[in-house]
Amino acid sequence: MENKLYVSPSPHIHGGDSISKNMYGVLIALVPAFLVSLYFFGLGALIVTAAAVFFCVLFEYLIQKFLMKKEPTICDGSAILTGVLLTFNVPSNLPIWIIAIGSLAAIGIGKMSFGGLGNNIFNPALTGRIFLLISFPAQMTTWPEVGQLTAYADATTGATVLTLMKEGALDKMPTLCDMFLGKMGGSLGEVSALALLLGMVYMFWKKIITWHIPVSIFATVFVFAGIMHLINPTVYASPFVHLLSGGMMLGAIFMATDYVTSPMSKNGMIVYGIGIGILTTVIRLFGSYPEGMSFAIFIMNGVTPLINSYMKPKHFGGK
Repeated sequence: MENKLYVSPSPHIHGGDSISKNMYGVLIALVPAFLVSLYFFGLGALIVTAAAVFFCVLFEYLIQKFLMKKEPTICDGSAILTGVLLTFNVPSNLPIWIIAIGSLAAIGIGKMSFGGLGNNIFNPALTGRIFLLISFPAQMTTWPEVGQLTAYADATTGATVLTLMKEGALDKMPTLCDMFLGKMGGSLGEVSALALLLGMVYMFWKKIITWHIPVSIFATVFVFAGIMHLINPTVYASPFVHLLSGGMMLGAIFMATDYVTSPMSKNGMIVYGIGIGILTTVIRLFGSYPEGMSFAIFIMNGVTPLINSYMKPKHFGGK
């Protein structure tokens, strides 16, 4: 009876993945986009990024240490990633005190109020971004023009591609090449589709994410926007403009693919991505806000439990 058989819960073989490994992997994938944002926005990009990361880490530490009475987990990279993603969703001239409020909303409301990492229903960075957009609409929709490397609070502002699209000024938009490289106004994460796509390739290579969510979003937006463009090309922009502008690339690659708030099964991921693509295009074309990516992901985050209940992953050995 000495050689007993011990039965323990799965997994029985460790695959080498960990929370910190994946979090820092996503941060590495964001490096090209961050370098491009520094190139186009300079000092402002550096200030808002440093401030958001600092406040997100600080608030997570304080909430875990003094409110939740548990050991802080700020070294796992999740708070840092939330700060960077929040930064990528705001203008590069946003005042630091507003960044602090957004960071508190992201960590305190979007993450810790649900019990911390792994329990949150909505993407924390998106929670912070939407909170700021509703609370400070003027500051959150004032976009610095590119090329002002030393300007921060006094940066000259201009219209974004989505604003021009909403106003019907399609002839004033930058070229597709400029949009692909990032030479246009907007948030830090709106510039350079090329840099964001490089990050996506890196995450595919490291198997941090799969193709199902980003590809289903891109395909849905391209088809929906393409149909509307064919119906009336003078009113509705080209589907390539929709893919390269706003938070499309950032949202599809880095926000919608969040492990906690996206479906578990591959079929569920495709349904989730199609839903995001449809909602984003509808809001952009027919809604009051020029951008719909954040709201679309936020809504589909809420639908994720329903998708998971009907589209469960196949269990080991199942048919």
